[in-house]
Amino acid sequence: QVQLVESGGGLVQAGGSLRLSCAASGSIFSINAMGWYHQAPGKQRELVAAITRTGITNYVDSVKGRFIISRDNAKNTGYLQMNSLKPEDTGVYYCNTKTVVPGSNWVAGLRNPSALTGWGQGTQVTVSS
Repeated sequence: QVQLVESGGGLVQAGGSLRLSCAASGSIFSINAMGWYHQAPGKQRELVAAITRTGITNYVDSVKGRFIISRDNAKNTGYLQMNSLKPEDTGVYYCNTKTVVPGSNWVAGLRNPSALTGWGQGTQVTVSS
């Protein structure tokens, strides 16, 4: 099982930027799709950005044009560059991975957080207005 450690969160003013990192143990990371999740206070965990092992990306509408997901398979690390941050981006950010079944909808497989295991501790992002 992949173990995940998120880092890079912090307190930032609206309009600012942060870069989150997701360090994964185990070589399976390099063949799995990866997602970044946002859990706002009192709300469900939500997939906001996802990337395949070959670099195909997908974003939820609220972060399109502001967030950039990337990965370095050689380093077993994923990243989320967060720009033009808004107060509603506040929350804990988690990463997770999932093996893609050939022929399946790879993003759909990441959209249900309850179907994934091995969550890390997350990293807190707080955006002040």
